[in-house]
Amino acid sequence: MDISPEELKSELPERQPRYPSAVGYKYVHDDGRISYPLCFIFSSPVGCKPEQQMMYAGSKNRLVQAAELTKVFEIRTTEDLTEEWLRERLAFFR
Repeated sequence: MDISPEELKSELPERQPRYPSAVGYKYVHDDGRISYPLCFIFSSPVGCKPEQQMMYAGSKNRLVQAAELTKVFEIRTTEDLTEEWLRERLAFFR
């Protein structure tokens, strides 16, 4: 990943939904294997306008389907986006 979750967090607006991009992440599994999953992180902050949330949610769904993304995660506050948070989400896909 060229940008850490913490750095990405600083790029996201706190009151507007965003999907910055799909990011590759070096994930070390419990058994020592290394993979580089492509993660799509969608930010839909609490307190943003409902119209914006609906617009981004619809666009997000079409993009996820068209790009055949499988590791799609949503955050509701930028504070959620940490290395630990991302590792916890990726552990589901072992």
